[in-house]
Amino acid sequence: MKPPYEILELVPHSGTMSLLDAVTDQTGDSLTAEVRLHRDSLFATEQGVPAWIGIEYMAQAIAAFAGVEAKAAGREIRIGFLVGSRKYTCNAPYFPLGCTLTVTVTQELQADNGLAVFVCHIAAGKITAEASLNVFQPDNVNDFLENA
Repeated sequence: MKPPYEILELVPHSGTMSLLDAVTDQTGDSLTAEVRLHRDSLFATEQGVPAWIGIEYMAQAIAAFAGVEAKAAGREIRIGFLVGSRKYTCNAPYFPLGCTLTVTVTQELQADNGLAVFVCHIAAGKITAEASLNVFQPDNVNDFLENA
């Protein structure tokens, strides 16, 4: 089911750093988003967008997932941190301009301390990328940063 929110309501990124175009589906522990690539896309080169940028697309889809959950619970959108990734693979060096990436994230683990693990996939025709991302969302980001 498509959540009734725009990306800017869900993800605490703004301006050119907001890379997702839309959330197309959210059910249970999964969310699917779209990224439409064009020559003015952030990180675009003549060859396309480097495939390693896929980790950021995945991370922002996780942020959108957290945003949907926060909105549904009547909470404020909070900042989260990408802690690490495991086994990021992509079968192409670039995502081509003119294509639409489908980014799917599925929550595999959510700990009480704010740590979570997501299995992530990107698809665009024959191009695929996947990884597991570890993320952390503290209850109070200011306290966390002061004590880090």
